[in-house]
Amino acid sequence: MVSAHSDTVQPDPALTGSAAGGRPIAAKILVAGGFGVGKTTMVGSISEIRPLRTEELLTDRGAGVDDTTGVDGKTSTTVAMDFGRITLQDNMVLYLFGTPGQQRFWFMWDELALGAIGAVVLADVRRLADCFAAIDYFEDRGTPFMVAVNCFEGAERKDPRDVRIALDLEDHVPLLLCDVRSRESARDVLVTMIEHVLAKKAATES
Repeated sequence: MVSAHSDTVQPDPALTGSAAGGRPIAAKILVAGGFGVGKTTMVGSISEIRPLRTEELLTDRGAGVDDTTGVDGKTSTTVAMDFGRITLQDNMVLYLFGTPGQQRFWFMWDELALGAIGAVVLADVRRLADCFAAIDYFEDRGTPFMVAVNCFEGAERKDPRDVRIALDLEDHVPLLLCDVRSRESARDVLVTMIEHVLAKKAATES
């Protein structure tokens, strides 16, 4: 069940097209961020269908190319995308597309970004610099985005205000602490993303 926090969401048919015939409104959301930040985990934890994954094992060919600092135990990587779906309030369906985090696969981002109404940028406080590329990407294109700090087990907890300063985020960009392994936590992130998109749209039209 969607948390009470999501009750404030009032999906706007003009956001993604007509909801003719009472069919749910469909919206595309990107889940971006650095290598090993939890994009695949988030899509998998929230998806109501079996998620589509395009993971390959890390091999010696990536040595010197892929920076695995801080994620030494990671054995696979997304090479194209992750895909999942979640229904909110029975009248909005979110299609989630997780982007590849490694620089050598960034050519996929433009294709995945087509039609997206917004993006969630996942951040790891141990590797904050890894999400700069995603933040710059969405800022440059005027795509609404938010930052979700994935609280890894054993990682130092940072004050969200300090993280905002470190990432040089504008005040209007939402920033949340989350645990992407938790379905409820991941859902709260997506609800916040939709609220942000709708608020930005309303401000533009006013």
